[in-house]
Amino acid sequence: MLKIAREEEERRGAAVMSWWKGEGAAQVLARHGEALLLERASGSRSLAAIVAVGEDDEASRILCEVMTRLHAPRPGQPPKLIPLVRWFEALAPAARIHGGLLVAADRAAQALLADPRDIVVLHGDIHHGNVLDGGERGWLAIDPKGLLGERTFDFVNILRNPDATTALSPGRFERQVAVLAAAASAERQRLLDWTLAFAGLSAAWHLADGTSPDLDLAIARLALIR
Repeated sequence: MLKIAREEEERRGAAVMSWWKGEGAAQVLARHGEALLLERASGSRSLAAIVAVGEDDEASRILCEVMTRLHAPRPGQPPKLIPLVRWFEALAPAARIHGGLLVAADRAAQALLADPRDIVVLHGDIHHGNVLDGGERGWLAIDPKGLLGERTFDFVNILRNPDATTALSPGRFERQVAVLAAAASAERQRLLDWTLAFAGLSAAWHLADGTSPDLDLAIARLALIR
């Protein structure tokens, strides 16, 4: 599969894909300038379909397994990455403007960013559509953002995916928090705090773009009251 990385974020992601060398991610077969030639993940399964047939827990565990592979130590210096403190820059101004849940989210983000733990190269956008069936190679990640920060951050996007109906179905949030905490060996409260922080950031992005922040605000509320 040929991908042309036209934006800085895509070029950063391409560099991370090359650095992963196919361990937990699609293999980069060739890279030249903005062009990236990737192995095609041609398996017939999809994580969204697994969720649709009632195996939400299994899909979450698969995502955690992929992330564990991506977070594993590897030789050599990683490419240039964006630290989470920069990734969250839009949240504080949005909290000042909009108040409400964004204030709580910004407070959580500032506390987490001031006390980082388990720093790794992050994918930055793990969800059910960014991990594909690679057949004999297993499940493979694509489209990373190329971030650097606490590993727990990489698991929170699962809680707002694969779609709003699933994410907000009764009892789903609580159950998946427990599944993720176990499968990712993550501290439950820290997972909730990162979820609140990221939901606030995503809501801030939506508000800036003039799109609906409703899903993110609902996830932020769930994380805050747990």
